[in-house]
Amino acid sequence: MRPAIFPLLPDPGCLLLLLVSWLFNPARSEITSLDSGNIDDILNNADVALVNFYADWCRFSQMLHPIFEEASNVIKEEYPDKNQVVFARVDCDQHSDIAQRYRISKYPTLKLFRNGMMMKREYRGQRSVTAIADYIRQQKSNPIREVQDLEEISSLDRSRRNIIGYFEQKDSDNYRTFERVANILHDDCVFLSAFGAISKAERFSGDNVIYKPPGENAPDMVYLGSLTNFDLIYAWTQDKCVPLVREITFENGEELTEEGLPFLILFHMKDDLESLEKFQQEVARQLIGEKGTINFLHADCDKFRHPLLHIQKTPADCPVIAIDSFRHMYVFPDFSDLSVPGKLKQFVLDLHSGKLHREFHHGPDPTDVAPGQPIQDLASSPPESSFQKLAPSEHRYTLLREKDEL
Repeated sequence: MRPAIFPLLPDPGCLLLLLVSWLFNPARSEITSLDSGNIDDILNNADVALVNFYADWCRFSQMLHPIFEEASNVIKEEYPDKNQVVFARVDCDQHSDIAQRYRISKYPTLKLFRNGMMMKREYRGQRSVTAIADYIRQQKSNPIREVQDLEEISSLDRSRRNIIGYFEQKDSDNYRTFERVANILHDDCVFLSAFGAISKAERFSGDNVIYKPPGENAPDMVYLGSLTNFDLIYAWTQDKCVPLVREITFENGEELTEEGLPFLILFHMKDDLESLEKFQQEVARQLIGEKGTINFLHADCDKFRHPLLHIQKTPADCPVIAIDSFRHMYVFPDFSDLSVPGKLKQFVLDLHSGKLHREFHHGPDPTDVAPGQPIQDLASSPPESSFQKLAPSEHRYTLLREKDEL
């Protein structure tokens, strides 16, 4: 027992009762302990698995144990088949190889797996029995809406990304593969399906999957590969559902910061879709090769007023492009230069080379000064990172620093 941790709990009496129950009734829980010998077999055979990566010495891990186990008990009553839902845990001190494999950088980390595949989004919600149980129920719900009439397709929300599958029958390998893909990407796209006579008009050459991108006049795109090849259809659907330029919100900010890549952000007014489209086009044209080195994002000027103020801008100045390196923020000089060939790419390359940082501290590089013009050391300090504040909090996790990394 560690009585010193209880004052940190939001409801000490309730969680104290859970902790005492956990200590004296450990056999009641069905949490599976994972190690290098069983992890692949257990996760591969589980429809859904929620895995708690923890360390015994971490106070947040200690607080989560009884909650996680009680949530497991609740869900087991609803999904008694052991392969429907698995609650599992990894002691990262004992199994550092597994922690490295899944890039664990904080305790506790709750990661979701489907048939052995780790989902990109981990659980970041409230640490309560009800919240965790509701999260699993949501993961077990059907991610595909069945269309009863093709007229429903004409009334789709065209601000969303829609993936529609037309199948002869539901009990088929084609549909089962489509269902696997939908289970993984349902947070990024809306998935719909139609069967039999309803879908016949769209099955002129067999079962068919199409993508309807955002925009009333945007043309449909048809999947041309094998519908039973999971890897192919997953890659195609992911490319359509996960945009190159993603929107950052307060809900996904922690997730995006934890990816560890600098941000290239367009701040724009919510209704200014023209600037967003220009930014998307230039990112695709100039920066597709930088996809693994920087995150391309857009943000609502009104919602993110504070980062704008940080770079001495207001919503009235939008659209504004900036880089947040997680140390400092740098402003793209002029949005009207966005379409100048190579200008945006050079801005990003200057970040990687350190030029942006040097110029903020010492003025223009000597190579950028006209011949005969004196070189001045203009000492200045770039604004500190604003989005770093959205990273995982020390009030919620034990964060692993470089010296602590596994």
